[in-house]
Parts: sequence; structure tokens; C-alpha cells
Amino acid sequence: MAADIKIAVTGAGGRMGRTLIRLIDETAGLALAGGIEAEGSAHLGADLGTLAGLAPLGLAATADALSVIKDADALVDFSVPAASVEFAALTAQARIVHVIGTTGFTAADEERIAAAARHATVVKAGNMSLGVNLLAALVRQAARALDTSWDIEIVEMHHRHKVDAPSGTALLLGQAAAEGRGISLKDNSERGRDGQTGARTEGAIGFASLRGGSVVGDHQVILAGEHERIVLGHIAEDRGIFARGALKAAVWGQGKGPGLFSMADVLGIE
Repeated sequence: MAADIKIAVTGAGGRMGRTLIRLIDETAGLALAGGIEAEGSAHLGADLGTLAGLAPLGLAATADALSVIKDADALVDFSVPAASVEFAALTAQARIVHVIGTTGFTAADEERIAAAARHATVVKAGNMSLGVNLLAALVRQAARALDTSWDIEIVEMHHRHKVDAPSGTALLLGQAAAEGRGISLKDNSERGRDGQTGARTEGAIGFASLRGGSVVGDHQVILAGEHERIVLGHIAEDRGIFARGALKAAVWGQGKGPGLFSMADVLGIE
């Protein structure tokens, strides 16, 4: 019988961390290797099972990331960019799979993660859900089929506590549209319109970000032509979809070898 895949979790006391701990506990073939919390967190020292609403598991939340990572087969990381970059260096040293669901990275952060991926399997995505990654494939296909007389706007809404905008999912969808058109998203995007902005630039990909309530994630890609619109969308009703996708990626990455992969790779989507 094959040994269980040992998975460590960042932000163990947070909403996503607790969800991951519960799913690992109930999934055959997976085992919890440990949970990481930031220095100063009120959750440090707490039993991970208790944090997740389970019976005690005999593992305590710790700020010593290396002590957790060295005994793990994979790290599932929904944290903040600065922490994820540090975790990437540690997972590269340990040669384990690093699944990154964190968003809001700078170009310098991306370079450091790419460097870590030369030594470890890194699966990084702005969204880990199956539905969103299928949506991205549809957006790429639609953008490829339609010329620049069709305007592309991406509208996203998340809960009031989200700190980055546009969301990682919105950027993932924007990148898919840009790839479909064979253009650079960085050089062809419009964000944060306010005041006398002038006419919309033809071929630009627009973003609008809404925040409020407890919305898990709502994304629409609007392709607007003359006298007609195509609206492609996805609604996330439970963050468990992201956790399940991340765990699928952690399992998929076992034995893959170094490289930077996406959820499209995990799911086999073109």
C-alpha cells in the first residue's frame, strides 16, 4: 500500500487553512504534515484539528516553516506574497511540491518564484477551481475568434476583506484573453477609470473590482460588440472548491520534477 501524501498548510488558522485541514483529514491517501502561522498569530501553539473544528490531531500551529516543510511532500500555500516567496525558497531546498494560491505578486516576486521552480515542482494559479480554469479556456477561445472591435471587460466581486485588486482570478482571465489575441496584457489593460478618461482604447482589456459582504468570488468576462454582447461567468459559492483544486494539484505534482505549472496543466486543459 502506498504511503499517504503528507501535506503542509500555510495560514492554518485562517478560513482557507481550516478548510484545507478538514479536507486533508477526510481524504483517503492524504495526511496532514503540519500547519504554519505567522509570528505573533493568536493561533500559534493551537492544535490544528481543534482549529479546524475536528478532534485534536496532535499537531500544533507553528511559525517555524522549515520544521514543517522538511517532513512534507507538498506545501499548499494561500498566504501573502512576501510569505509565499519565502516559502518558495524553502520548498525549493526541500525539493517538495509547492502549490501557490496566493495572489498580488510583483514582477520581482514572480522572478523569485520562477527561480525556485528550477529546483522544485511549483503549481501556481490565480484560482484553483476547475470551473474557473475551464472559463479561462473559453475566454481564450472567444478572444481568439473575435477581432478588436469587440471590447473585453472583466468584472469581479469579492468579500470586503480582500486586499488586492484586480483579483488573481480576474488577472488569470485577462491573461487568457490576451493570449487569445496574441497581445501583452501588461501593455493592453485599463483599470480604475475615474473622471474624464476619454474614449475606451480599442483592443484594451478592462478591469473593474467590486468589494462587499461575504462574497466568495464572482467573475464575469464581457465581450461587447456592436449591438450584441457575450457574457461568460463563474460564481464561487464555497471556498472549498479552491481547497479541493489545490489538493488535486499537490497530488498531481508528486514525481513531476522541477518546473512552474498552472492549474491548466493539472487539469489537462489546452
